Amino acid sequence: MSTTPLPPRPRWRSLVVLGLLLLPLLWPLQHFSERYYRQSLEEQNRQTLDLYVANLLGTLHRYEVLPPILADLPPLRALLANPGDGGLQAAANQVLAAVRQDTGADVIYLMSPSGITLGSSNWDQPDSFVGRNFAYRPYFREALAGNQGRFFGLGTTSRKRGYFFASPVRDGQRIVGILVVKVDLDDAETLWGKTPEQLMVTDANGVVIISSRSDWRFHATRPLDNAERAAIVANQPYPTQAPPPLALEERAWITQSRELRETGLTASILAPRQLIDRQVSTTVAIGGAVLLALLLLLGLLMQRRRHYLDRIALDAQARRELEMRVLERTQDLEALNSRLKDEVLEREQAQQELVRAQDELVQAGKLSALGTMSASISHELNQPLAAIRSYADNAGVLLDHQRIGDARGNLQQISELTGRMASIIAHLRAFARRDRHAPESVALQPALDDALALLAKRRRAMDVELIRDLPDAPLWVQAGETRLRQVLGNLLANALDALAERPQPRRIWISAETTGDGVALHLRDNGPGFSEEALRRAREPFFTTKTSTQGLGLGLAICDSLMRALGGELVFANHPEGGALLTLRLRNAAPGVIPQPPEDLTA
Repeated sequence: MSTTPLPPRPRWRSLVVLGLLLLPLLWPLQHFSERYYRQSLEEQNRQTLDLYVANLLGTLHRYEVLPPILADLPPLRALLANPGDGGLQAAANQVLAAVRQDTGADVIYLMSPSGITLGSSNWDQPDSFVGRNFAYRPYFREALAGNQGRFFGLGTTSRKRGYFFASPVRDGQRIVGILVVKVDLDDAETLWGKTPEQLMVTDANGVVIISSRSDWRFHATRPLDNAERAAIVANQPYPTQAPPPLALEERAWITQSRELRETGLTASILAPRQLIDRQVSTTVAIGGAVLLALLLLLGLLMQRRRHYLDRIALDAQARRELEMRVLERTQDLEALNSRLKDEVLEREQAQQELVRAQDELVQAGKLSALGTMSASISHELNQPLAAIRSYADNAGVLLDHQRIGDARGNLQQISELTGRMASIIAHLRAFARRDRHAPESVALQPALDDALALLAKRRRAMDVELIRDLPDAPLWVQAGETRLRQVLGNLLANALDALAERPQPRRIWISAETTGDGVALHLRDNGPGFSEEALRRAREPFFTTKTSTQGLGLGLAICDSLMRALGGELVFANHPEGGALLTLRLRNAAPGVIPQPPEDLTA
């Protein structure tokens, strides 16, 4: 579809060109605004820094005069004259504690010329200085030389920062002791408050000792030379002997510093450059907005002038487009109708094919059910047939030896087994129809003995040791007698199959325990156990790890279905010591009549 283009508008291009020509005017606006806001911020920070420095120096000067004054106290001089006198030491400790309480100092303590602390205001605290040697501190060495000692450091005992003032205690020209006042500098940080500007106080080594940001503390603001590193190791002013560098981007901060000459400290205030950049950006944005507003106003005036001409052109173009769309829509509807007719025919054909496929699927399901039934009957009748063959062979041997009574007993067993085969066939037929039979009261031990009797000859031939741990009293469970024996026979036969290729000793453990709502029967062997795939697919019909001539893979699937039909559960697992562990969980039942045990139980 072709449309008539609108008339060109060269005046809009003229506005763009005009805007590009006026855009460089924003650069001087940015320059002047940056200089103005920078000067304002620096003046404000200078005043703030002056106030902070005055406050810090006032705090230090208040405590600087204490050591010379306290050095003349009689209790302290008496202790220096007799360092080993306990009474004098206690009096000196009380005096120092009282002075510390009155002045607000952190700690006041008295040292001997050897550096041993004789008395301290914190004598009764766990971190008492009494008895400690601080001769390695620089303030001690300066005071011992007769000068006023100053030092900032982290207390090796209290682990608190402090500024130390030390003064010699003289007896004439002889220095008999050193008096030290420690000032807590933590309050110097709390006075700063929550502001974008950051405080930083560094010592003579350029290491941060006070900062409004705790992650800057004890970081070096410049590289340290070997002499400074050696002094740090000797004096131990910081928690680390190698202060890490403080990685600050210089362009991101506006820094103002003030050196405190008498203390050896340098106070700095760092303002984020973003404070200026944000204001400059706002100013430039306002200037750009004003320029853009002027250009838009001019553009709107030009647009108003051409409004009517554009409206006439747009109306004519809209009519042409409407006619073209009506024509296209008509063609689309005709094509759609044709496609709908084709789809209706295709759907009718698909419906007919679906009906045929459903009929074929139903027929295939019937054939599958017949195959499953025949395979199930073949699997379940193998064990009774094997027992019948064994009893028939034994009967022939007994007749040869004229043991008529024993032969008659074997024939009676064959008769019972044929009756059981009929019961199994009837049960499998009912199972295939999904019939539901009410559970009966069945004694667990006789059913287990019957299943063991069917497999006794095979167990003896394989020399499998049977270990039973069953109570003497019958355990009555809710089940069908034929179905329960069928399940036990299948599980025991599978256990013997698992032990077929295992060397001696071959063992099967049978145990039972009562639970709150039923009975749990455990069958365990020392065979190879279940693989991971077997544990996942044990309940699937026709899944087996045996060869095609050894099994069909229906035994465990049938047993699981029978247990669920009886309201119980069949659990597959591996024993921690090796071998498979199968657990039958059955519900409790009222006691009934115990059937006669099979004759071959002890075989």
